[in-house]
Amino acid sequence: MTTPSKAPDRPENTPPAATQESEGLPADTVESLQTRLMQADQKIQELNDAWLRAKAETENVRRRAEDEAARVAKFAVEDLAKALLPVKDSLEAALAVPSATSAQVRDGVAVTLKQLTQVFEREKIREINPLGERFDPHLHQAIAAVPADGEPNRVLEVLQKGYTLHDRVVRPALVTVAKAKES
Repeated sequence: MTTPSKAPDRPENTPPAATQESEGLPADTVESLQTRLMQADQKIQELNDAWLRAKAETENVRRRAEDEAARVAKFAVEDLAKALLPVKDSLEAALAVPSATSAQVRDGVAVTLKQLTQVFEREKIREINPLGERFDPHLHQAIAAVPADGEPNRVLEVLQKGYTLHDRVVRPALVTVAKAKES
């Protein structure tokens, strides 16, 4: 009975290339291969380190972008809030006058409305007041359709004005729409 062949004995810390020296490889080839192996291991380590740094930097950039987006969202209406403060001040001043006449109150409300309109213009908040226009479901919300002379699907009455912000509908106009009269 023969015993299975064992791998040649080599010390644990001896690289495999060193054992090939005894198998007939020239010493300079073994050293060259060992050098190339060490260089490849070093290059792998450098690339791994660079990859880890790039991954960490990407994570930091993502986290900073999320923090910035949260900060922007949190204070997005800051300019609008600053613009509305004088409007609030005007309303409070009007209420502070106990013996104001109806004409004075009306004048004060007109000034306050003018302030608010200026804020809307500055912030690109536009009014949708479609009286007499063709019904547009993207801009208007029909509350009722009533028989009327003339062209059907035109706005007969605006119950509540709508508003857009930079061409996006914030609130559609609530309208009554004409429908053709039944014969």
